[in-house]
Amino acid sequence: MLDFPNAKINLGLFVTSKRPDGFHNLQSCFYPVKWCDALEILPAVEERFDMTGLPVPGNPDTNLCLKAYKLLQSDFKLPPVHMHLHKVIPMGAGLGGGSADAAFTLKSLNKLFELNLSDDKLEEYARQLGSDCAFFIRNKPVIATEKGDIFSPANLDLSGYTCVVVYPGIHITTAEAYGNIKPQQPTYTMEMLLKQDIHAWKEVMKNDFEEALFPKYPELPQIKEKLYAAGAVYASMTGSGSAVYGVFKEEPAELIFPDHYLLWKGLL
Repeated sequence: MLDFPNAKINLGLFVTSKRPDGFHNLQSCFYPVKWCDALEILPAVEERFDMTGLPVPGNPDTNLCLKAYKLLQSDFKLPPVHMHLHKVIPMGAGLGGGSADAAFTLKSLNKLFELNLSDDKLEEYARQLGSDCAFFIRNKPVIATEKGDIFSPANLDLSGYTCVVVYPGIHITTAEAYGNIKPQQPTYTMEMLLKQDIHAWKEVMKNDFEEALFPKYPELPQIKEKLYAAGAVYASMTGSGSAVYGVFKEEPAELIFPDHYLLWKGLL
């Protein structure tokens, strides 16, 4: 079974408070984009997991795809599988690539072995793997709250807009990003902001991590300004960084960035 786990961008991100469990509460709109990894899962004689594409730091035995398989195996005694992940979505970019891989593993295993798990049940499993993993089960625009794992529908359709995502090769860990954040309640709720015309977002929609990370990494505000100069109606860092995206009404002219940057462009 072959599938293509996709990335997501954050339209606004407010870190509102520190939780007793050490996590943070937030408000954000998660929106899927079509920058994809490739994941193949096949029945096998013995368990096997391998990767190609972008190098993934850390021990492969701790990869979220394997963790997702082990999680379902503990409840359903799944037979061995051979999983191959081709990594295209950069890590430490705020794009949710690892979370997408985990969620798509759950969905693929559910289909492959006819487990008949509902989306609600798959989301329960996904929440055990990471805060935003559950988003990729339904993979539709949502307003995310609490740890980023409680969802309500986002009445938003950006179909026809072009999105350009730029990753400058800076790996920002979640710990680094949250280490400099100052939680605060936003002036406006995410529901109110999404009702605004997209051309007004530049003035009212923000990502709280920009204030913490832009002074340390000047490449990030430079990318954002370059996207606006190219005609973006809205541009922002996504998640806790370091990818920066621009949303364009019309496809922009060619954007030139340093060779080591990764760039994705496509319709939303």
